[in-house]
Amino acid sequence: MNAAPLSSGARWLTYFRERFPLLGHGVPIAVWVLAVQGYARVQTAAPPWAGLLQFGAAFLTVLLVFLQLRILDEFKDFQDDARYRPYRPVPRGLVSLRELGRLGVIAGCIQLVASAALGVAAVAWLVVIWAYAWLMREEFFAPRWLRAHPAIYMVSHMLIVPLILLYLVSGAGVQVGEVVLAALAGASYLTFCVFEVGRKIRAPTDEREGVDTYSCRWGLRRAVGVWLCLLAAAAAFAVLSAPAVTSYLVMGAVVVPVLLVASIASRHFLRDPRPGGGKVFLTLSATWMLALYASLAVLAFAASHSVPLR
Repeated sequence: MNAAPLSSGARWLTYFRERFPLLGHGVPIAVWVLAVQGYARVQTAAPPWAGLLQFGAAFLTVLLVFLQLRILDEFKDFQDDARYRPYRPVPRGLVSLRELGRLGVIAGCIQLVASAALGVAAVAWLVVIWAYAWLMREEFFAPRWLRAHPAIYMVSHMLIVPLILLYLVSGAGVQVGEVVLAALAGASYLTFCVFEVGRKIRAPTDEREGVDTYSCRWGLRRAVGVWLCLLAAAAAFAVLSAPAVTSYLVMGAVVVPVLLVASIASRHFLRDPRPGGGKVFLTLSATWMLALYASLAVLAFAASHSVPLR
């Protein structure tokens, strides 16, 4: 006996739970928005809290940007998903590409309205983000070459992160040219690279045909080594970003424990890559992301007081 078809609401709840968990994406994005806006505003001697409108509109826009990136991936990967990953929502018929396309258009309209509330500069940066997302969807008109070079694929696609960061700064009422953002942009870019590699490291027994992972492409040791190097580089840029809100020493106290735990976990996994053990890299990547941005947000608010943490 066939199960009763799911209602429209149940279908979308299932899709979001499987492909775009709102809590899992929303929390780190909210912390990132708070950290970036506070970091930029403190440099102009403005209060770190940009206001509910500026924060809410920026958060909503960025959340929907990442949703659109997920939708674009659904279109781009449809054939591979149908062949190798039929359990995913689109190939199994839970939602259709047409429905996802409509959702993407609605998300774009909401982004545009929210950004308009933040000013012309925010709208301009949003258009730049959309243009770059479209290039990502087209895989920069060199899909075969890019897929054959996974490192370049990642490096090129992650360039959207600094663009989103600049959108957040402009949405906080700060002119991009008035603040020093290079170190923070570097830390953000590398942090998202850490997350990208970390979520695609698996134990040999967990590798599946048609599922592209860095551990399969590069080998387990090299993939873990690249992940650790990216984490160390992100930590270095995080320390370099410190003078705007705190001292090098304080930021170092934030990043060093994460690096130590990551090194120990990596060594343990390489010695005994048990099934499911690769999930530790996703967990540590998410932990690093939250630790970095939560610390920057707290330090930005502390730096705005008369006795900053230095």
